Amino acid sequence: MTVITVENLRKRFNLEAGFFARFGRFVYAVNDVSFSIGQNESYGLVGESGCGKTTTARLLVRMYENDSGTITFRDAVDVKSLKGRDLKKYREKVKYVFQDPARSLNPRMSVYGVLTSGYRYSSAWPGEKKARGETAAILEEVGLSAADLERRPAEFSGGQRQRISIARGLLLQPDLLICDEVVSALDVSIQGQILNLLLDIRRRRSLSFLFIAHDLKVSSYFCDRIGVMYRGELMEEAVAADLYQTCLHPYTKLLFSSVAGKPGAETTDGPAQFSALLRGEVRTPVIELSGCAFAERCPLAEERCRREHPQMRDTGSAGHRVRCFKA
Repeated sequence: MTVITVENLRKRFNLEAGFFARFGRFVYAVNDVSFSIGQNESYGLVGESGCGKTTTARLLVRMYENDSGTITFRDAVDVKSLKGRDLKKYREKVKYVFQDPARSLNPRMSVYGVLTSGYRYSSAWPGEKKARGETAAILEEVGLSAADLERRPAEFSGGQRQRISIARGLLLQPDLLICDEVVSALDVSIQGQILNLLLDIRRRRSLSFLFIAHDLKVSSYFCDRIGVMYRGELMEEAVAADLYQTCLHPYTKLLFSSVAGKPGAETTDGPAQFSALLRGEVRTPVIELSGCAFAERCPLAEERCRREHPQMRDTGSAGHRVRCFKA
C-alpha cells in the first residue's frame, strides 16, 4: 500500500526578497521530482546542501506551496486541495522532525508543554489527564523517562533533545514521519543510537519514513530505497542495499567517493577514482535548465548533455531509475 505519491513536483522562489524586490528572477529549487513511499517503507533523499531535499520535504506538509505537480496521500487525497479541517487532519498524519532540536523546541516550555502544544489543538486531544499518561509513555518509548516531563529542553543533551522531537512527532500516531537531517549534528555514537531508535519505532508501529540526509552511508543503513538529488532533480533512484554496487549516475559515484571507509574504494574503476575527474562545485540554478543539471561538472558530458534534458528512465533492474544519457 502506498502512503504518499509525489509526481512531477516543482517549486521556484523569487531570487530577491522584500516589498520592492523585482519579480522575474527565480531560484529553481525543485524540478520535476517524482517518487512514492509505501507502508512501513523508509525512503531516503540524499544530496549536497542546496540540492532541494528540504524544500521537497516541506512541500509535502505544505510549509511551501508547490508551483506544479501533485502530492497524493493514501492513493486518494490530493494534498494541494486540502483546506481547513481536512488540511489539519492531513498534517496530523504526516509529521515533521527538524534538523536542529535546539531551535525547534521552545526553551521556555517544559517537555510536557512542548509535546502537547500542538496536540491539545488537534482532533485527537483526549483531555489533560489522559494526555499526561500518553506523553509519559511516548517519552519512555524514545528512551527517556516520564520524570523528564517537567524539565526544560535546555537541560538535555543534543541527542536527548532529538528524542524529544521524535516523541512530539509520534504523539499523534502519524502514518509518515519526515526526518530532516535528524542525525547530522550529532556525534557518531549518538547517530547510531538515534538510527536504531527509529528502526525500532518503525518495526513496532509499521511507520513510513522520508529520511533526508547528505550522508549516503547513513542513508544506506536506514533506508529501503534512496533517491539521489542534484540541483533540484532526482538523478538516480535504487534499492539502498544495492546502490553502491549498481550506481550508474556520475553524481552518485561522486557521493560514494566521499564516504570514508567505503568498500572497494581502492579499485581502479571505483567511484573514488572517478571523483578525481569531476569539475567545479554545485550551484543552485537561477535559470531554468535546458540540458543535464550535472553536465558542467561531469567528465563524461557531451554536447547533447548540455543541449538536451535527460528524462528519468528505468534501467531494467527492479526499482532502479537514472537520469543520464551516458549511464
